[in-house]
Amino acid sequence: MKSKPFYKELYFQVIVGIVIGVSLGYFFPDLAVKMKPLGDGFIKLIAMIIGPIIFCTVVTGIAGMRDMKELGRVGGKALIYFAVMSIVALIIGLLGGHVIQPGLGFNVDPTTLDTSALSKYTESAKSVNLVDFVMGIIPSTFVNAFSSGNVLAILLVSILFGYSLSAIGEKGRPIFQFVESASKVFFHNVHLISKLSSIGAFGAIAYTIGAYGLEALIPLAKMVFGFYALLLVFVVVIYGAIASVCRFSLLAYLKFIKEELLIILGTGSSSVVLPHLMEKLERMGCPQPVVALVVPSGYSFNLNGTNLYMTMAILFIAQATNTELSLSSQIVLILVAMLTSKGAAGVTGAAFVMLTSTLIVLPVVPVAGMVLILGIHRFVGTGLAIVNLIGNGIAAIVVSAWDGVLDREQMQSTLKPQQEDPSAKYHSQTSK
Repeated sequence: MKSKPFYKELYFQVIVGIVIGVSLGYFFPDLAVKMKPLGDGFIKLIAMIIGPIIFCTVVTGIAGMRDMKELGRVGGKALIYFAVMSIVALIIGLLGGHVIQPGLGFNVDPTTLDTSALSKYTESAKSVNLVDFVMGIIPSTFVNAFSSGNVLAILLVSILFGYSLSAIGEKGRPIFQFVESASKVFFHNVHLISKLSSIGAFGAIAYTIGAYGLEALIPLAKMVFGFYALLLVFVVVIYGAIASVCRFSLLAYLKFIKEELLIILGTGSSSVVLPHLMEKLERMGCPQPVVALVVPSGYSFNLNGTNLYMTMAILFIAQATNTELSLSSQIVLILVAMLTSKGAAGVTGAAFVMLTSTLIVLPVVPVAGMVLILGIHRFVGTGLAIVNLIGNGIAAIVVSAWDGVLDREQMQSTLKPQQEDPSAKYHSQTSK
């Protein structure tokens, strides 16, 4: 098949959109902030169909399973993997904060900080607790699960529907075929909306640079660049080790999902590429039932980039305010962060709310210190979203391999072009 010209490739168009957006934000900030609706509109278009896609893929995946023991086995292995990776990420974030010491030398008196800008985050953080989290998963109606946009609520009704569809056997066959056909329609919608990725990336990055300015990074450059260095180390060392154990090339995998990574770079949101990621993982040889369960749940339980940010940011605030943290306090910090990082799932500005709620539970570090990182949160948010995406894809591969259902031959044949040709082309499924 003849390759498309490079300028027609999605990844190239997104890069162009990002470059133009950064240039506009830097040279014409007033005009750039007016581009915000372009980014918001693109994210809303994708968010509009995330719910139906999760529902269709989970229902068809579960209904196609041999038995419900398989569902429990896959789900259990996914949760174990999520827990282990969360602890690893939190510990590495803490160690990185000690090595880099991004807050050293600030000598800030927390009582002098204006905390008015934190009010909306502290209010959300105080409302985050285990009971509210569990009750929030249960929608008031079937339709409400989709209108609320809560991924875990959609996952719950999808699992129940898929289980019931499987239980009634042949009587449910027409419904299964309908849901399967609807899934193809929604994925085609994703491909259509994806053509606007470059415009969405342009609008989002132009607004970010125009509103905050690159100069906002200067006072906290050590924190920002230190955090990105830590993310790079985590991807290369931890994800690299996992890729080696599972016998696939991390670099080839990253090239395979390069379009999704660039879209996140522009929009700052990992949710917009959830359907793309699920589709690509199936093409790599991960079974649909595994992908349907692991990836959506990973968006709430497997946020490795966010966990890295939480512990490093808390250590930054402690260093900046000259707050001493004992070893026991740091151990408690990891345990508390494990809980709060799950409890804030689905909350707007989740990473910042997670961090705030952790400081509220662990009052040894002043919550007022959050003001220090409020200005750079938008910049570091892009990095943590990218690592979250990479990690959720790897989680599906790990669980598939652990369960013995990963099609390694298909995975190698899919990733092989990425290893041989750096300019390997992206092939969509629209022609199927």
